[in-house]
Amino acid sequence: MNQPSTPATTPSNANNYPLLARPHIQLYGTVDDQMYAKFLDGLAAAPAEGPLVVSITTLGGDPEMARAMGDSIRLLREYTGRETLFLGKVAVYSAGATFMSAFPADKRFLTKNSRLMIHERLMNSTVELSGPLNTLSPVLNAKLNEIEDSIRIQDEGFADLVRGTQVTLEELKQRAPHNWYIEASHARDLGLVLDII
Repeated sequence: MNQPSTPATTPSNANNYPLLARPHIQLYGTVDDQMYAKFLDGLAAAPAEGPLVVSITTLGGDPEMARAMGDSIRLLREYTGRETLFLGKVAVYSAGATFMSAFPADKRFLTKNSRLMIHERLMNSTVELSGPLNTLSPVLNAKLNEIEDSIRIQDEGFADLVRGTQVTLEELKQRAPHNWYIEASHARDLGLVLDII
């Protein structure tokens, strides 16, 4: 009798990483000021010693909140030498990938069948020009400066994301405008994460 076939799934190496079974800080939902507050509460409540495991599931949100959480992780690591581990669950999109970039590539993990999504920063803005002609150039220059600085911030994050991986900054910058979705197994093959659990 023929047995029905089951769909192939990404193999999991969970047994190799028992620390990841119970993250100290578990974040989910939109990356915003509420998530940042929950992150800080979780950080304060986490054990003071030993590796710190942070998990996240998100469809995205505010990249500056993601950078702020990432800076807390970076400072903790640099000031204390403490190991920090990232665990992405199901979806690590947009600002979630920005947060992931704060962790070294060899300290990042995804659960099986998870996805990363990386894209360029977005801006929705209207520039209104009204008044004497000599006052209009500064308005346009201010907006141009904002765009250029946002690109610099984005590129700094992209560089952190690909550091220690097989993905070049140039490749990421080519793919990011088109929403680059990466399955867990492919992310592991590219070195964006160490392994899949």
